[in-house]
Amino acid sequence: MSKFKPGNFLDQIDIPKDLRDKFSKEDLPQVSAELRQFIIDVISEIGNSHFGASLGVIELTVALHYVFNTPEDIIVWDVGHQAYGHKILTGRRKQFHTNRSKGGISGFPKRSESVYDTFGVGHSSTSVSAVLGMAVANNYKGDKNIQHVAIIGDGAMTAGMAFEGINHAGLEKEANLIVILNDNGVSIDPRVGALIEDSTVITTRPYQKVKDGIWKLFGSVPKIGSDAQRIVAKVSKMLKGASVKQGNLFESLNFKYYGPVDGHDVIRLTKILEDLKDIPGPKILHCITRKGAGFKYSEEGNPAKWHAPGVFNKETGEIVKIVPASPEPPKYQDVFGHTIVELAELNPKIMGVTPAMPSGCSLNIMMSAMPDRAFDVGIAEQHAVTFSAGLSVEGMLPFCNIYSTFMQRAYDQVLHDVALQNLNVVFCLDRAGVVGADGATHHGAYDLAYMRCIPNMTITAPMNEEELRNLMYTGQLPNKGPFTIRYPRGKGVMTDWKTPMKEIPIGKGRKVNNGDDMAILTIGHPGNFAQEAIKELKEMGASVAHYDMRFVKPIDETILHEVFSKFDKVITVEDGCLMGGFGSAVIEFMVDQKYKADITRLGIPDEYIQQGTQKELWDECGFDKKAIVKKVKDTLGLGFIDEGEAVNS
Repeated sequence: MSKFKPGNFLDQIDIPKDLRDKFSKEDLPQVSAELRQFIIDVISEIGNSHFGASLGVIELTVALHYVFNTPEDIIVWDVGHQAYGHKILTGRRKQFHTNRSKGGISGFPKRSESVYDTFGVGHSSTSVSAVLGMAVANNYKGDKNIQHVAIIGDGAMTAGMAFEGINHAGLEKEANLIVILNDNGVSIDPRVGALIEDSTVITTRPYQKVKDGIWKLFGSVPKIGSDAQRIVAKVSKMLKGASVKQGNLFESLNFKYYGPVDGHDVIRLTKILEDLKDIPGPKILHCITRKGAGFKYSEEGNPAKWHAPGVFNKETGEIVKIVPASPEPPKYQDVFGHTIVELAELNPKIMGVTPAMPSGCSLNIMMSAMPDRAFDVGIAEQHAVTFSAGLSVEGMLPFCNIYSTFMQRAYDQVLHDVALQNLNVVFCLDRAGVVGADGATHHGAYDLAYMRCIPNMTITAPMNEEELRNLMYTGQLPNKGPFTIRYPRGKGVMTDWKTPMKEIPIGKGRKVNNGDDMAILTIGHPGNFAQEAIKELKEMGASVAHYDMRFVKPIDETILHEVFSKFDKVITVEDGCLMGGFGSAVIEFMVDQKYKADITRLGIPDEYIQQGTQKELWDECGFDKKAIVKKVKDTLGLGFIDEGEAVNS
């Protein structure tokens, strides 16, 4: 049972119909205020959640569910972390305190969670395409009264896919479609791109000001008819032709454009949305909002800081930080951020590239130190990869840092634009493996499998910070071709990590422990789980060898010959999907070389893993220390009878 108490109005809303049936337009500002305060109350205490994005769309959320007959009318949120207010109004208020925790509600819209979540949105910029598909399908089925609304913003409009959807939607003149551009000026980090720099590409203010006056005039009439609509359209067209030097981008793509409007005026928003329902064809409503609106510390502070601040004091704005008793290892992302600057100081060819995640991947360190050599290209993974390829063609050495889950969006570019041409691009895949609370849409489960089948590709994973630095150093040496380094979210294991960098021979692993009973082969950070397990197993009398393979491709065949010549029992451990991953590569070698052994693969099973802490998910997937110990005991027959078993027998 949740301890968080809603306000008097919010307490009466279990589903959007309650909002529509129980409250007048004049009540909506109070509903909005209570909804905003409820989110502040909950997130400030549970942490582990996004924050600023949902606060910025509170009034828009209330207006949408007030005007549209959800869930019959379809609303798609993009990006998905804007949807907290939506979740609270659609039956999940009492569960909201479980947000992003294991067994709780998802931090993103999820179709299996609610009929009001009409489309799963974990990555960004998919809403227009999805809503257009729904609109065309319903139009074909004869359901022409259904409204279809995409809310796109918080940086999602910088991605090419959004414009692909808009480009197509402009041709579907019968589609009952509204695209709401939530223009808050930022995403996680400040937005980038010429579209953002030049607002006249989106709207020309003089024309919009006059058209807005006409809109208000006709909006004062109780119900505008089709004749009045045609008059508005004709007058708007004449005004645009007479006074606008630069055409409106959206209207040139056959969208009716309205705005910009104040996205925090909930009463006016309801009036505008009610009128837009009666206007046929694709429409754009441009709303100006403030990320973190209504919480002064987020409005005044750094947007990235309040994107997902963790636990904080809602009265003072102080973010609660746990001060460790002793020095802790750094995050892998920060090791990357500092190391690339060190390397760039030595190698003038090195450049850094990231799609909209400079603070998340710590490329912001290089952007500050060397602004002419580090690039945030916006939410545009495909462009990031091909841009890196272009840099490489002209002799530069790009480090393209993309979260593992987002690299999936640029797979064709990796294949054709980089690997086919054998270009030296270093792909640093942050957040590889299970990432925790972001859940199924964000786990970096597949990169070992999808990169391993690409010709010319080298694939590596460090077991610790020293190896990450050495692999980054190795990747920037001449003629290394496409070079992938994957590493997890969170802290490493070394407090003294700024070690001198050295080259690691391509495809060369290392033996960490000798042993006689069986062998454990690991790739990347889970090698530390194996080390913990081996210490415990040694006390039980088990002699287990451990090999940190470091490379999945090319894999160290010398080590594998040694392993299969000596051991008939082998365990592989990886923080990636079992199907096609590291363990599969080991089995392929064994079969090709006609060895025989009892091999057990530990890793992410062939299913989508939901949210939880990383430790919870390592345990759930069965490749943490406990799972390794159990598997070794079972394989070697090291069963122990506990007191309960002895009594029962």
